Amino acid sequence: MSSPTHVRKAIRFASLRAKIAQQGKTGLALRLLLAAALAGFLLVFAARTLVTPSPAPTSSSQAQEYHQDAAPECGKGNAGLPLAVAEALVHYTTSNVTPQQTADEIGVSLRVLQRRAPCNFLVFGLGLDSPMWAALNHGGRTVFLEEDASWIASVRSKHPGLESYHVAYDTVLTDADSLLGLRDHPACVAQPDLAAAAAASCRLALALKGLPPVFHELEWDLVMVDAPTGWTPQAPGRMAAIYTAGMAARARRPGDGPTDVFVHDVDRPVEDNFSKAFLCEGYLAEQVGRIRILRVNHTMMELRGGSAHAARSGSGLARFDVGCINYSIFFDCSALDRRCTLADGGSSRGGACDVTWAS
Repeated sequence: MSSPTHVRKAIRFASLRAKIAQQGKTGLALRLLLAAALAGFLLVFAARTLVTPSPAPTSSSQAQEYHQDAAPECGKGNAGLPLAVAEALVHYTTSNVTPQQTADEIGVSLRVLQRRAPCNFLVFGLGLDSPMWAALNHGGRTVFLEEDASWIASVRSKHPGLESYHVAYDTVLTDADSLLGLRDHPACVAQPDLAAAAAASCRLALALKGLPPVFHELEWDLVMVDAPTGWTPQAPGRMAAIYTAGMAARARRPGDGPTDVFVHDVDRPVEDNFSKAFLCEGYLAEQVGRIRILRVNHTMMELRGGSAHAARSGSGLARFDVGCINYSIFFDCSALDRRCTLADGGSSRGGACDVTWAS
């Protein structure tokens, strides 16, 4: 039988266990409550941080006016790319093509275009780089002359905005040496009037025939010779294209400045020799890689420049250039009409001729 002391200890122990159990339940509940509160706070804080309020317009009319000012209606702005530039970008972005010229060679022509564009730009040849040339001369007129009619049709189907014309060549590459010999004929380079030179033997052999009217209607600021083909013996070669480019340059009116003529593939004999002979090596402005730029003056500028130091009467020795032939001639001038009869006095390239002195 238990004593009263043992009974009291048992009762006290049971009571203590009950209190501890009760306190444990209360502490757990408190911790859960605090955890829930903290989680709720973090949620609210995160929501407020992530959500960035935008200032509301004071009225719907102000909001509409704001959007109209910020986004003008399509087609009524002037900030869009020019059509030629946009088409060139799309063309070269979506096609796996490589222009015939290198980046350095194109860069030389680009510097001239940046200085002179918009201008009248004549290009012999219609190629993979044609959209680029038209785009770089935006605002000017770029005309392409091409020997292959089927190729023109193919390019027009893809680039209808390019202005191109078909031309025929009567020359063949095997005749290049004999055609180069025409360089010594004064009529080949001394005639500023294209129409009047039609009967000259050099023009019959070299000048292009059946050119489109635009060729004669415009004065050309830039001319690029990158055609026709010239790789095989029976190919037309670029003899006629280079000669015609020189005639176009020298037909410009006095005061309009020189014509920049670009000749590509000057690593080949025909392009090298004919550009020096018929465009004048003394006009060489720059050469990078296979492209050569010659700055060709019109004929009357050359006559005036050469004769400016000659006397207006009496006789003496005058030197001047026609084309790029250096003439050294004896003259006998009449002071009345200022017309000088030029006798062959040191020049082996011609007989007597008349020129009118520039006043």
